[in-house]
Amino acid sequence: MTALHDLPAHDLIAAYRQRTLSPVEVTQAVLAHIERWEPHIRATYLLRPEAALAQARASEARWLRGEPMGALDGVPSTIKENIATQGDPTPLGTAAVELVPAAADAPPAARMREAGAVIVAKTTMPDYGMLSSGLSTFHPLSRNPWDTRKGPGGSSAGGGAAAAAGYGPLHIGTDIGGSLRLPASWCGIFSLKPSLGRIPIDPPYTGRAAGPMTRTVADAALMMQVLSQPDARDSMSLPAQDIAWSQFNKGAERLRGLRIGLLLDAGCGLPVEPEVKAAVERAAKLMEAAGATIVPMVPFMTQAMLDGMDHFWRMRSHTDLKALPARQRDKVLPYIRTWADSAAGMSGTEVFNASHQFHLTRVNTVKACSAFDYVISPVAPMPAFQAELPSPTNDPLRPLEHIGFTVPFNMSEQPAASVNCGYTRNGLPIGLQIAGARFDDLGVLQVAHAFELIREPQRAWPQPPAA
Repeated sequence: MTALHDLPAHDLIAAYRQRTLSPVEVTQAVLAHIERWEPHIRATYLLRPEAALAQARASEARWLRGEPMGALDGVPSTIKENIATQGDPTPLGTAAVELVPAAADAPPAARMREAGAVIVAKTTMPDYGMLSSGLSTFHPLSRNPWDTRKGPGGSSAGGGAAAAAGYGPLHIGTDIGGSLRLPASWCGIFSLKPSLGRIPIDPPYTGRAAGPMTRTVADAALMMQVLSQPDARDSMSLPAQDIAWSQFNKGAERLRGLRIGLLLDAGCGLPVEPEVKAAVERAAKLMEAAGATIVPMVPFMTQAMLDGMDHFWRMRSHTDLKALPARQRDKVLPYIRTWADSAAGMSGTEVFNASHQFHLTRVNTVKACSAFDYVISPVAPMPAFQAELPSPTNDPLRPLEHIGFTVPFNMSEQPAASVNCGYTRNGLPIGLQIAGARFDDLGVLQVAHAFELIREPQRAWPQPPAA
C-alpha cells in the first residue's frame, strides 16, 4: 500500500472527496516523513507543523461540508523561499539580505492558497539563486535524497530534494537559466518551465519563470490549472486563456507522427558525459518506436552566447552588491562575490555586447526549433555533483558551463520540461529535456506524459536513512 506521503495529488483529492482520507491525517504523515528526512537533506525553510495542521483542519472542515475551496484543497505543498508569502521574510538564500516580512503573497503563492493547498514549508535556495546547487550562506546545505553526498541542483534546490524525498506531492520553484529543470533532472522528478508569463511572478525579470516540481506529469498539470491564472503584478503575464490542462493524458499515441529534434551537443559549455548521452539516446529510440520521427540537430548555441549572458549577469550582480553596505556585502558567498567582482572593469561597449547575446540566443533558438514539433536533449551534461560545490566546475570564472541546454529556452520564452529518463551506474537520475514552441505548454506536458508511459521502469523513491 502506498504511504500517505507518497500519494499523488490526484489520488488525495479523490480520497478527500470520498472521505476515505482526511487532509489532517495526510498532513500529519507528510510532517512525520519530513522529520525523518530533514536532518539528512535540509530542504526546508519556515517548516511550521502547527501552521500546516491548522490549514489541514480548515480543509478537512470544508471537505466535510462538501465545499472544497479549489482544485488543490488539502494537498500538502511547498513553495521556494524567493516566492514571497505574506508576513514571512524572503532571504533569497543569502545572509546578506535584511529579513523583512513580505507585505503580500506573490502570485504563485496566492494561487496556491486560493486553491486550498496546505503550505507545509518553504524550500531552500543558494545565495540570490545564482548557483545550481544548494550552497547558501543563509540556509543549511541542502542535499540530494538519492545520494546525500551529492547536491540536489539549484537554484530550486530544496524543491527538488523535497519532491524526491516525498515532502508531499506539490512543489513550486523558479527558473531563469535552468533552476527548475536542473534539480528536476538531478533529483529524478518532473518539472515544467512554462512559457514566459504563463505563470505570473513578482518581481518579473527577463527569462524568469515559476513552475511546478512534482513526481508526475499529472500533478504538474493539476498545478498548472491553478498557477496559470493571470495576475496584473507581472508585466509579462499572458492573457487569460482556456487551456484544457486536464487533457495532458493523450497516451503514447501522442508521439505518433511527431517530428522531434535530438540535440546531443549544446554547442557550448561542458561536454555531455557518456552515461547521460546514452540515456537520452535510449529515450529517443523509445519515442521513435512509438511513432515519432527523430532528427539529429546541430548545435545552435555558441560559447560566445553563453559567455555574454554570464558576463551581463556578472555586471548586474556586481552593481547590486556594490549598492550593499560593506557589512552586508561581506556576508555574500565568496564564490559569488568573486564572480560578480570580475565584472568591475567591463566597459560600456563590453556590457552592451554581452547583453546582445540574450537576443542572439533567442533568435537562434527559435529558428533552430522551428523545423520540429518538439526538441529533446539532456537537461545537463552530467549527473548530480558533490553537494559542497557551488557549481560543477567549482570555478567562479566558468560558472555556467552546465546550462547550455537549458538557458536558451528561458531566452526564447519556450516551454521546456525535465522528465527522468534513466540512471547512472551509481543510481543517480538523468533528466530528459522536452522543449516545445512558445505557448505550447500543454503539448509539452502531453509529450512528457507519453514518455512516462513508454520509458524504462523507474526505481523506487529513496527512503530516509534508518534512525
